[in-house]
Amino acid sequence: MEEKLEGNLIIIGGAEDKTGEKKILKEVCNKLAKDRDILVIATIASEVPEELGNEYYKIFTQLGIKNVRILNIVDRKGAFATNSIKTIENASLIFFTGGDQLRITSLIGGTPLYSKIQELYENGCTFVGTSAGASIMSDTMIITGPNDESPKKCTLKMAPGLGFIKGVIIDQHFAQRGRIGRLLVGIAENPQSLGIGIDEDTAIIVKDNGQFVVMGSGAVYVIDGSDITYSNVSEQYPDDILSIFNVKVHVLKQGNRFNFTSKLPS
Repeated sequence: MEEKLEGNLIIIGGAEDKTGEKKILKEVCNKLAKDRDILVIATIASEVPEELGNEYYKIFTQLGIKNVRILNIVDRKGAFATNSIKTIENASLIFFTGGDQLRITSLIGGTPLYSKIQELYENGCTFVGTSAGASIMSDTMIITGPNDESPKKCTLKMAPGLGFIKGVIIDQHFAQRGRIGRLLVGIAENPQSLGIGIDEDTAIIVKDNGQFVVMGSGAVYVIDGSDITYSNVSEQYPDDILSIFNVKVHVLKQGNRFNFTSKLPS
């Protein structure tokens, strides 16, 4: 019997398996009592919300979830609407799809819907995010930055996320899009934070005891900048190559754990 992974935050690196064994999506469903709990698919990040919502609706109902709703917000008015609040009311799990992470925070930030989401999280609702939906989970999120390039001093755009997990910066589609450079820049600029890069079809389950555990077919990369002895980060000459000394990198696979307090894997 597989271990049941406790914790009410699941962060997926994108492109999770939707047609084969669906291990990660099955783990999402394991958080629910399939006959009575409510799962809400939040398509706010997507520019094709109906298509994406229908795709996940079909998957989750086929996996046995009886009560599936779709939350689609296309402008800030929607985040003030009573119907939107009712859609997530009594939700046991909210699943944020991929798309553009800035759409999520800019459309719902400071609204009644945002307040309700924060209330649900504090009261134990499980939150899941994939791709763009993963980036919003942290208090600081990457908006954009160059892929497949050597890191440069000041080429990264960041913004506040939803803040479900504190003191980290999350990046997704990590190895597949060559994002090690941009996450290194993020940590050089914010050495107090841990950088967490998550491959496609890979997830971290953040547990209540201050750890996360890895599941899926890829790797998770943790960048720890707390012992950095030197970096040349500045706004001056932003296209210069970043120089950074004494940064730690951990690479984790399925079943490995990481402790946020000790900053050590196991």
